Order: sequence, then C-alpha cells, then structure tokens
Amino acid sequence: MLMSESRAWAEVDLSLIAHNVEEVRKLIPKTSKIMGIVKANAYGHGDVECARALQECGVDFFGVSSVDEAVRLRENGIESRILILGYTPPCHFHLLSEHHLIQTLVNLAYARKLDAYGKDNNCTILAHAKADTGMNRIGVTLQDHEYHIEEILEMYAMRHVHVCGIFSHFSVSDSHTPDDLAFTKHQIELFDKVLEDIRKAGFDPGVTHLQNSYGILNYPQLQYDYVRPGLLYMGVTSDDEIKINTAPDFKPILSLKANVSMVKQIREGDTVSYGRHFKAKRATKVASVSIGYADGIPRLLSNQGLEVLVHGQRAKIIGNICMDQLMLDVTGIDDVKEGDVVVLIGEQGEERVSVDAMSRASHTINNETLTCIASRVPRIYKK
Repeated sequence: MLMSESRAWAEVDLSLIAHNVEEVRKLIPKTSKIMGIVKANAYGHGDVECARALQECGVDFFGVSSVDEAVRLRENGIESRILILGYTPPCHFHLLSEHHLIQTLVNLAYARKLDAYGKDNNCTILAHAKADTGMNRIGVTLQDHEYHIEEILEMYAMRHVHVCGIFSHFSVSDSHTPDDLAFTKHQIELFDKVLEDIRKAGFDPGVTHLQNSYGILNYPQLQYDYVRPGLLYMGVTSDDEIKINTAPDFKPILSLKANVSMVKQIREGDTVSYGRHFKAKRATKVASVSIGYADGIPRLLSNQGLEVLVHGQRAKIIGNICMDQLMLDVTGIDDVKEGDVVVLIGEQGEERVSVDAMSRASHTINNETLTCIASRVPRIYKK
C-alpha cells in the first residue's frame, strides 16, 4: 500500500490523544484509571499506533475484541495488560497463556473449558468475569429475575483460571429518559451487589470496571478501578447531538481526505451516476472524487445533501456513490481541478465537516462510520 496522500487517505493526529486523555482524567475520580479500548483497529484509527500513544500518556491497560487483535498488539511491542472483551474459541486457548492475555469469561460453561485447558496444559489462564446486569449479551446473568452469583463464585474458586477482575456493561448510559436513567441506576446497584457478594464469600473481586464512554460522560462520579473510553480519546462521541452531563473539550484526531480526479460541465437535464437519480436543474460543474463505498463512505449518503469541503468551501455529494468514486456539485467554486484535496471529515480553511454529520445522514453512529473506513485507505500518522 502506498502510505501517501495519493488517492484517498486518513490523517490521524496522535499528538491530540494526550489532550483527550487528560480531558477524560478531569472527569473521573483520581483513584480510577483508564483502560484504552483499541478494538476494531482502534475504531479505524490504528490500534498499534493509538496504543503506543496511550502508553505515553500513562495508560497501562488495553481492551480488544478478539485474541488476534491482542496478539497483534503483543507482536508490536505492547507489553501492558490486555483484556479480550469477547469470545476466544478453544482452538486458540494456547495463545492466551503464550501471550499473557486476560480472557473474558462469557459464561460458566466457558470458564470450565478454560479451567480444564489449564489443568491439561499445566498453566493458569488470566480472566475477568463478565456480569450481565441488563445488556443481555455475554456474561453471567445477574439481574432481578435471575441472579447467578454462585456461577461467579465458582469462577473465582477455579484452580487453573485466575479471575483477576470483573466488569459489566451499560446498555443506555447515553440516554436521559426517566426509564433509561432508572435502568442504568439499577445496573450500577446490581454491579455493586455482585462485588459485595464476592467479598462476602471471601474472594477479592480484583480489577473492577463498568463505565464505557457515555458511562464516563454521564456518570463520572462512579468509583471503580478502571473506565473504558474508546471514541473519547479519539476526540469524538457516538453523536455530538446526544446530550451529556459533562463538558469535556475533546479534539478529533482523524481527518478523511481524497483527491479530485476530474472536473466536467454538464447541461441542465443531464443525470449523474448509476440509476440516474440526480438530474441537473441547471448547468452544473461536477467534480469526480477518488473515494467511494469500498473506502467506507456509506452508499446511503447518495443524494442526501451531505456537504464536503473543496477549497475551504462546501460542496454537496450528488448522484449515487460508487464503489471507488463519488461526485460533487462544485458550481460556484472557482478553479477546482484534478488533484485538489477534498475533505470529507475534518477542517479546510475556516470550514469544518464532522463525522457526526456523515453518521447522522447515514442513520448510524460514529462508532460504525469510523470503523468502516476501509483498510485500503492509508492512515497517515502525525505526532
């Protein structure tokens, strides 16, 4: 891959991570630390590069989704603790011990498999128990209708699995409706009850963590050992129109850019792109841009009026977005030519276009938009 500004590329300013980490630290208790979530290639930003930058900020714990993501960090020199937040198949259990990784216990049956593996291979697997307090995804059910604390205690008593922590996950910490506020409050109460019951049984719960990004923003006062920011250290939230209870000064670290490949004039009544869904209402100057849905620009944005920047001015996407290209109406923008830089996320001149606008126009959240920036788009890192 050409790691250059040649067709379409993303620029990632790693120097801003330190600022964003400090903004998170301002919100949380001084006794809480940060677990940097770098899953999904750090939400498209570059897992190894972001992990290195986070380490320089004093972050000493990382979260990933899978064992291959964890091994990639290890192979690139990340020696801090790494928690695999998801499932690791038994055929890869050996990687957990070989690379000193911490595995999430998705349920009791899974923990028993890990314990049996440890016994058969004369090793101890590090793990965090997952408490399902209402997400109803992975984890031991610990809710009002089913409260299986005995399963958690069996995990802590295992001889070849060392449970060195426990966590849960908020479902609606981004919501301020009365019902959702009550639900989140009850999740906190359930998690605290689990910790109390573990201690009553004579076990040390180990490292405790509950807050995801919106848990940090809306419930910063909670006192657990770690918080789990993902998008926050990248300078964005899931949607900047979602109300939050705090006012951090985050700075986005990613910009997405591409080149103009050609400019042409079309007549009134001419159509643009597949399906002929855009018909010019006047003579129009059209710029073709070398980025498309195979690069991560949602096809759903076609003809939605989304604006990008050319020469520091706003231009609308017109016609259906193609696999490798999209078209802009640049009528009224002077001297647009081949090779000009188009900004799809970021700043140009005095104007700025946000990932939030792109996500809302495609009916999704920034988490998805950023992780969908394709691997064929080079990331160019600035420090």
